[in-house]
Amino acid sequence: MKAMNNTSAPSGGAARGYRALVVDDEAALAEVVASYLTREHFATRIVDNGPDAVTVARDFDPDVVVLDLGLPGMDGLEVCRKLRTFSDAYVVMLTARDTEMDTIVGLTVGADDYVAKPFSPRELVARIRAMLRRPRAAPDRGADEAAPLCFGPLRIDVAAREVSLQGEPILLTRTEFDILAALSARPGVVLSRRQLLETVREGPWVGNEHLVDVHVGHVRRKLGDDPGAPRYVITVRGVGYRMGSGQ
Repeated sequence: MKAMNNTSAPSGGAARGYRALVVDDEAALAEVVASYLTREHFATRIVDNGPDAVTVARDFDPDVVVLDLGLPGMDGLEVCRKLRTFSDAYVVMLTARDTEMDTIVGLTVGADDYVAKPFSPRELVARIRAMLRRPRAAPDRGADEAAPLCFGPLRIDVAAREVSLQGEPILLTRTEFDILAALSARPGVVLSRRQLLETVREGPWVGNEHLVDVHVGHVRRKLGDDPGAPRYVITVRGVGYRMGSGQ
């Protein structure tokens, strides 16, 4: 295994506690990405193959994984699938290919974002920063905390970042949860794809707006929501999505 543990992050890194795992067999590129993240107060590790990426992720517990699609030993898609069995880290997938199908496949296995090579390390870090503005863990709940939202048998507790259906917990990735939370916060209001993406990214979105459709598809599947007659996430053709009543 070729790995780097950066223990000398600039002042402020320890307080924020962000950890990034960079997985790429192009050593020069991995070092550049890691150096940019280190400057932004991330503790970083570099791994150059798929199997070790899974092993290190279990121990390192990263907040974000920058994951190359083409890896020796196990490709990025399989690594992402395995990560999703034990980690809610944000996953940004890197690839030399830039086709819509590659993007959809990457998001289908649980990636949160997708960047095609060559890319700007500054832009990559900016995207990661936007993701991490959303809390990883549930905040402390105060007495005046908003009550969970219910849509028929679907219960969404935004403060605890928990979703349940008929009392059974539903496991969503962070991006899936944030899209559902954005819709449920304004029930009945139609949000465009761009509005949803900018809400969950907390800033301007540059890229394919239809990528949100992939995340919505995941949410529907996990909720058992029929795309042809959905009860929870309703498609408004030509515009975007709105939250349904669940009835």
